[in-house]
Amino acid sequence: MAMATDRQITCTACGTEFTFTAEEQEFYESKGFQDPRKCKPCRDYAKQSRGGGYGGKRSGGGGGGYDRAPRQLYDAVCSSCGVQTQVPFQPNGSKPVYCRECYQNSSSFY
Repeated sequence: MAMATDRQITCTACGTEFTFTAEEQEFYESKGFQDPRKCKPCRDYAKQSRGGGYGGKRSGGGGGGYDRAPRQLYDAVCSSCGVQTQVPFQPNGSKPVYCRECYQNSSSFY
C-alpha cells in the first residue's frame, strides 16, 4: 500500500481549500469513511445545525435536517382495514401492506 500524502480539497459548502492530511486519510480509510467534502468549520456547523451528530437531538421524520430528497411514498390499501395509505416501499402484492394504525396495533402479523 502506498504511503498517503496530504491532499488539497475544495469545500463544497464554502469553496475554500483545506488540507486532508495523510493521517486523516488513513483514519478515514480504516473506518470505511468517504473523503470529506466540507472543511472542518463547515462540517462542525452542519453537525451543530442538525443537533450535534451522534447522540444529539435529532428532528424526526422526513429527512431530519439532512441534505437529501424527501422519502418516496407509494399509495397502497391496508390489508387489514382497507383504508388508503402510503408506504415507503413499492408494494408488489407478494406480502400484505398495513396502514400505520393497524401496523402499530398488532405485533402478530409475522
